[in-house]
Amino acid sequence: KLAEFLNFKQLKTSLKEAILLDYYTSGFWWAKEMNFSLEQLTGFMGLLNFLLENLSDKHMTLGDNIKELGRTMAGIGGAHSEESGDLFFFSVEQAKAVIDYL
Repeated sequence: KLAEFLNFKQLKTSLKEAILLDYYTSGFWWAKEMNFSLEQLTGFMGLLNFLLENLSDKHMTLGDNIKELGRTMAGIGGAHSEESGDLFFFSVEQAKAVIDYL
C-alpha cells in the first residue's frame, strides 16, 4: 500500500525506490509500535520526508540537518502556540524517542 501511495512504478528494478520504501516503511512501523495517534503518525511521516528532502534537495550536511531537526522540534511540550511549532501533538517523551530513532 505504501508503494502505491508513493507512486512507485519500478519497485522491482529501481534500487532508489526500494530504499525509499524501506526508509518510510521502517519509520511507519516504528511509529505504529510507539502507539502514535493518526495525527502523530502523520506528523512523524512528514518529519521523515522533511529530513530526507533536506539531504537530497538542499544538500544539507548531516550536522546541519540535525540542527534543523532541533529547530523543528523546539517548543514541544509547551502550550499550542507559534513557539510550540507544527509538532505540538508530541509529548516531550515522544519527541525524545523520535530524536533517538532518527
